[in-house]
Amino acid sequence: MNIWKAYNTFNSSNGTDLTIGFTSSTVAVFLFGTNFVPVKKFDTGDGMFFQWIICASIWIVSLVINLIQNCPQFWPLAMVGGFAWATGNVTVVPIVKTIGLALGLLIWASFNLLTGWASSRFGWFGIDPEEVSRPILNYIGAGLSLLSAVIFFFVKTEVQSSSASLESTPLPRESSINLSENNSDDSWVNRLSPARKRVVGCSLAVVAGILYGSSFVPVLYIKDHGRRNGTIYTGASQFDLDYVFAHFSGIFLTSTIYFLIYCAVRKNKPDVYPQAILPGFVSGVLWAIANCCWFMANHYLSAVVSFPIITTGPGLVAAVWGVLVFKEIKGLKNYMLLTVAFCIILAGSLSTAFSKV
Repeated sequence: MNIWKAYNTFNSSNGTDLTIGFTSSTVAVFLFGTNFVPVKKFDTGDGMFFQWIICASIWIVSLVINLIQNCPQFWPLAMVGGFAWATGNVTVVPIVKTIGLALGLLIWASFNLLTGWASSRFGWFGIDPEEVSRPILNYIGAGLSLLSAVIFFFVKTEVQSSSASLESTPLPRESSINLSENNSDDSWVNRLSPARKRVVGCSLAVVAGILYGSSFVPVLYIKDHGRRNGTIYTGASQFDLDYVFAHFSGIFLTSTIYFLIYCAVRKNKPDVYPQAILPGFVSGVLWAIANCCWFMANHYLSAVVSFPIITTGPGLVAAVWGVLVFKEIKGLKNYMLLTVAFCIILAGSLSTAFSKV
């Protein structure tokens, strides 16, 4: 009888963990696919001011989470993950301006998946390899997600340049600068040819994806070594949400350093777009909530399961925005490619999910 009760208790606990994990994954997928929508119609210039605004709002959310968690121990190593993410985030605006929200997100999400999944599955960077009950399904899921990335490279996008207006131009650098001079100060992205835009956008998306996929490694490293005796991390919390504040602090610190360097290079004359401030703040809040859900999914499902789902799922949401609202993707051929890619992503996500059950 005691064995039966213990078995039922284990199944109930396991079922609760899976429910929380997959619910967190679903919320993360929707918010990651939506978080750039608030700023899509606003000019963000070269993106440096915008990335600093979005990272500031991310840090504010982490401060709230830290207070709710009763201020758990701060591990500086977790900030390294924030550094990796913030470095990738600097490339987001050029990516969106060159190849569009939908295609850009789908490419960087695929490489994010490969880096994060492989490091967790095979124990790269000093972390423990994670096991699943059905490894074959897990491999199939990751492979299908990679296949979808190849298909997305052939999707053509049409990105409209933001028209200059009184509201979308940067704040005057000098009191003598007039509106017409502001209008002529185009971003370097706008001076690229269509072919170069595609090459630059796709290349930056690949780099961003690798950096994003590495951002959770420091937290996983601390957790794994926290279960061992004789390390400086012995006894470290095993609850991923306890590392959010340190991780997000790394994001804000890195973005601030990049922005100060940018201001110095521009001789203290940065492009500041006032209309991007509130939308950027909202975008950062949405991203921060989504990433907290990802931390939850890592805890209840393990990173080897959460990565294939959360890194490719937002592409479905972003593509819907790109097709229905922003009209970035047009034509029967593109729609057919997207349909095939979506089916492959869905099959990959389901395979990954069932590999845990």
